[in-house]
Amino acid sequence: MKIENVGVVGASGIVGGVLLQILMQHSNIKVTVATSRSLVGKYVHNIHPNLRSAKYQLKFEIFNLEKIKEKCDLVFLSIPHGTSQEITPKLLEVGLKVIDLSADYRIKNKDEYEFYYQKHKDEENLKKSVYGLPELHREEIKNANLISVPGCHAASAIYAIAPLIKENLIETENIIIDSKTGSSGSGNKVSESTHHPLRANSIRPYKIVGHRHTCEIEQELSYILNGMKYNEDNSLVKVGFSAHGVEIVRGILSTCHLFVKKDLQLEEKTVIKAYRTFYKNEPFIRFIKQQIGIFRLPDPKLIFGTNFADIGFEIDTHINRIVALCALDNLVKGAAGNAVQCMNILGSFKEEESLTYMGLFP
Repeated sequence: MKIENVGVVGASGIVGGVLLQILMQHSNIKVTVATSRSLVGKYVHNIHPNLRSAKYQLKFEIFNLEKIKEKCDLVFLSIPHGTSQEITPKLLEVGLKVIDLSADYRIKNKDEYEFYYQKHKDEENLKKSVYGLPELHREEIKNANLISVPGCHAASAIYAIAPLIKENLIETENIIIDSKTGSSGSGNKVSESTHHPLRANSIRPYKIVGHRHTCEIEQELSYILNGMKYNEDNSLVKVGFSAHGVEIVRGILSTCHLFVKKDLQLEEKTVIKAYRTFYKNEPFIRFIKQQIGIFRLPDPKLIFGTNFADIGFEIDTHINRIVALCALDNLVKGAAGNAVQCMNILGSFKEEESLTYMGLFP
């Protein structure tokens, strides 16, 4: 099916706005629908002022399945967890392609999804969904009807660790991930935790154990370890994941502590080769390990507003540990950018289309 017209359901949120920003620059498609329950009739640029454009005089409208069916070939869902599984089956039934940015179709194991989130009502499509990480699932994405975009924390951790799992360089039962994220990860609803006087000057531990992205990371790393096949219970890899909120607006830095296989003495060139081999044809993965300057390893400052994921590492010979890092923009490569990259693959467009802009510096 040719993709020409797309809709964004939940377009008034932060991720919805970033989606619109990227899609409005796409040379092959047109945004024909942008929905919002509370802003019907208002211009999109009233809520997302950066999107003021003579080309797009788009207004928010209420979700209407018949109108979406008539006006769209593909729909992005930028709506809360639990809501997507109510809408997705209806969209698929009328022949639309769906790219979902909620967690509803990420976790293959229904019991694990329900442990971390809530009861799942659409197990049939859960089994059919494709995990929307192009670097791991490009071939499945090409023919998918339902694509589930990864969580931002999960994506950053997977990018940092995947090559080392693939080359069997690290222990897989004691992976420790420390992830720091900006305030945009909380969405655009005001809460005490996002209130500026409380967020400012703070590094706030907010989910030190039991973070719901843990099972997502374990699922995909187990998939790699199992020869690019899913394992029923994801028991091949065990991850300890901790998250902190820091005083930036956007961006994630995941610092991953990985213990080298017993009796394996790693040289730096072995790890470099693992990363370069795994990501050699990936347009949005950048390997950062410089000898000069102040930005010698990945830093979120350098990827704000981009679809790049910067990865790097250091080897700690004192306790035979690799410290692997990944920096990405939680709103772009961690959400909207990955979604559009998946659409480009699905639609047989150039994969980099509308995603090649560089970061601002300083």
